[in-house]
Amino acid sequence: MDRAELSITVHRTGDEVVLRLAGEIDMLTAAQLSTVVNEVLADPPPRIVLDLAGVTFCDSQGLGTLVVLSRKASHSQCLLILSNVGDFLLRVLDITGLRSALMIRNETPSG
Repeated sequence: MDRAELSITVHRTGDEVVLRLAGEIDMLTAAQLSTVVNEVLADPPPRIVLDLAGVTFCDSQGLGTLVVLSRKASHSQCLLILSNVGDFLLRVLDITGLRSALMIRNETPSG
């Protein structure tokens, strides 16, 4: 079995930092995500956007990490926004009741 991988690309644009995530957010990769977000929060921008378009899996540890990071960001007067959240993850957030705890900005496809 392959080891779960998560790649994180950081893009700073004006007043927001976009983290493009690709792979799996789980017990093996959640700490990596926390480390990157904590580094960004060392000099907090107004907004951190987690682009989840490339995320293929997220377990309970990953969900917990997203909630903790969202709270950490708000303590730093920073908004943590999830974007391009996949249908599977939206369903999980609905089922667990965490959707209301996170800010989600999905671009609605036009057309």
